[in-house]
Amino acid sequence: MKLHELSPAAGSTKERKRIGRGAGSGQGKTAGKGHKGQKARAGRGMRAGFEGGQMPLQRRLPKRGFNNIFRKEIVAVNVADLNARFEDGAVVDVESLIQAGLVKNSFDGIKILGNGELTKKLTVKADAFSESAKQKIEAAGGNAEVI
Repeated sequence: MKLHELSPAAGSTKERKRIGRGAGSGQGKTAGKGHKGQKARAGRGMRAGFEGGQMPLQRRLPKRGFNNIFRKEIVAVNVADLNARFEDGAVVDVESLIQAGLVKNSFDGIKILGNGELTKKLTVKADAFSESAKQKIEAAGGNAEVI
């Protein structure tokens, strides 16, 4: 096979519809735009949500709440989850948490919380720790490192 012999699969391409071009096209005269009106004019087009001058839905509904654009998305992981998923002496960081299935995405950071018991000696590297989590990790002989 050569480059000049290539052609698209049968039925995968079709001719462009040429609007308003003489006999035989079936799209002459008004060219599929009907008769007169705003939608028949050149350069037509109304913005999304335009309702012909009626107050649009997004302006009729009351405003509610507040959207904080500076909000940080922090993922919480409990020490009980670490105890269940990791072996004694393991290094726990973002990659290992994702591999263990405890988090899907680290977003803006991971915080270790102190819910549950920890019996294994772990080196935990995270963005933040609660006081109780830090105490439990160190009491088990591990290390809590803020990254």
